[in-house]
Amino acid sequence: MDYNAAGAPKKGKNAPKHTEHNIHGSSKKPFGQRPDKAELLARLKAAAEAKKPK
Repeated sequence: MDYNAAGAPKKGKNAPKHTEHNIHGSSKKPFGQRPDKAELLARLKAAAEAKKPK
């Protein structure tokens, strides 16, 4: 009898294995800080203005 397979399966942890690699602005992630909301809105508005027909 295989006693190793008995019992309920283990639940997942629902988290990445290496969080230090995924943190914005850490030394391990080369992309730097996450841009703030005002910078994003300014970029979106500039793109919308450039897209408008003249």
